[in-house]
Amino acid sequence: MFEEVVIKYSNQFKKLRCAHVKGMGKAPHKPILLLSILQLISRGIITTNRIFITAELLLAFKQNWNQLVHTDHKRNFFLPFFHLRSEPFWYLVSKPGKELATTSSKSIKSFKSLKESIAYAEIDRELFFLLQETPNQLWFEQLILENYFPATKYLYSRLEKNYEEESIENQILNEPKEIYQNYIQSLRETLEEDEFEEELFVRGGLFKKTIPRIYNHTCCITGMKIQSSHNLQMIDACHIYPFSLSGDDTVTNGIALSPTLHRAFDRGLITINSSFLVRVSPSIQEDESKFNLSQFEGQQIILPKKEKYFPSQESLSWHNKEVFLL
Repeated sequence: MFEEVVIKYSNQFKKLRCAHVKGMGKAPHKPILLLSILQLISRGIITTNRIFITAELLLAFKQNWNQLVHTDHKRNFFLPFFHLRSEPFWYLVSKPGKELATTSSKSIKSFKSLKESIAYAEIDRELFFLLQETPNQLWFEQLILENYFPATKYLYSRLEKNYEEESIENQILNEPKEIYQNYIQSLRETLEEDEFEEELFVRGGLFKKTIPRIYNHTCCITGMKIQSSHNLQMIDACHIYPFSLSGDDTVTNGIALSPTLHRAFDRGLITINSSFLVRVSPSIQEDESKFNLSQFEGQQIILPKKEKYFPSQESLSWHNKEVFLL
């Protein structure tokens, strides 16, 4: 039975429906995406048969593309994620109430359309269970390399860390706000729209990982800390000054909050003053409850261990003036 399952998926991986472009050969997008998923499964980042659109997956896709694809094909993530639905092991799941906008040729319009419409993709459970074992991971990895990248397979390396991810995290942690903002502006001016959307998505995803880590995965107001063996995160990274207005993903423009307090902060029901004390909006009315926001009035927030990661006074001042409800 085991051998039959391996043969079944081996044949499906060998016969991927890839567009053929004259002078360039078969499109490499689907094999690169599958190779990237294999890597993230092996690293314990993908832990179920649900494949979400994440910063880690985009970065793995980019790294594998740069290593293996030496033709003039345009690197594009959203097309293979969408078009893998033509393969028998891949299923797209839309977000509730969302309809996927497609072109006249029944393709997807953009990366933005993909992430706005698609919740995740699912692969067959038996395929996912098969890929839990290292020998099977290596088998399918070599199968992809032999069948789709015979001329460049020797350039492939199975890195445990993504160097671009480390570089972006270093920018988030250590770059001055002004330098980071200028860099984002330069990307906006030089990248195509979809490339820029992907870049912002990756940076936003890494911001969401980095801020909770700096705060020891603890809500800086309530002290709530929940950890899970399933790689789940219950503490949010909250921008103090929204990225859409500030272009600032650096660590001093972020705080770690529980989801409820994140919403309260974004809506101006609470803020943090220049002394890092919580202020609660006088506009709210609450019944007696141990979950009252008013219990946090005047409370000192939990700060990162390193002072250079403390919330920016400039960002806090903006939130106090522009968002907090008096």
